[in-house]
Amino acid sequence: MCSLEKRGNVWLLTLTGESQHRFNPDLIQSLLSNLSHLASQATASSVLITTANGGYFSTGFDLGWAGAAGTHSAFDRLSFMVDSLKPVAAALMSLPMPTIAAVNGHATAAGFLVAICHDYILMRSDHGVLYMPEVNLGLPMPDYFAAVMRSKIRSPTALRDVMLGGVKVKAAEAVKMGIVDSAHDSAEKTVEAAMRLGEEFAQKKWVGEVYAEIRKSLYPDACKVLGLTQKSIVSKI
Repeated sequence: MCSLEKRGNVWLLTLTGESQHRFNPDLIQSLLSNLSHLASQATASSVLITTANGGYFSTGFDLGWAGAAGTHSAFDRLSFMVDSLKPVAAALMSLPMPTIAAVNGHATAAGFLVAICHDYILMRSDHGVLYMPEVNLGLPMPDYFAAVMRSKIRSPTALRDVMLGGVKVKAAEAVKMGIVDSAHDSAEKTVEAAMRLGEEFAQKKWVGEVYAEIRKSLYPDACKVLGLTQKSIVSKI
């Protein structure tokens, strides 16, 4: 599940519950509910930071939950989770405020996707990797996963290594690849750095609706696949 805490103008969304924070229907619904609440509460100074408890950000979809249904319905359950997470990605890509992922540990598969849907990624350097394992597991890549990754990872070599090479990327290398903005010595320092960045953004008092529309314009291909369309905003100047 998730907890949501407001610290001044910064909202801290934390994945809680079981240690690997695997995305099952309950966690996905909790995420979506909290993001919907944030969108409704956004002000000109709002900022979101997303992190998790423990040594994992998220290891992706709950394959144990899918497999517990038996062979014939496991695929249906996995497909259901893939479809259910798409609105979460869309919510992050359209949230009317700056977003920061404070990656406290392993972020794999859908966990990697959720992290990269944020505007900025800060990552701990002493533990954890970014990993998209579908090519190694023989699993197809959901269309919106691929669209977001293409939009956010601009280096063709880095995109190839992540998507086709299935490499496990540590924080320092992720910074060099342009995927992560900064690396920090521990989970605590990662969140602290994210809070400092969030407070800096909050002082700018950006108009959330405008911020969201500019974000959409930066990633048109991903937003199209996510079902997001740009809105016309009349300037107040």
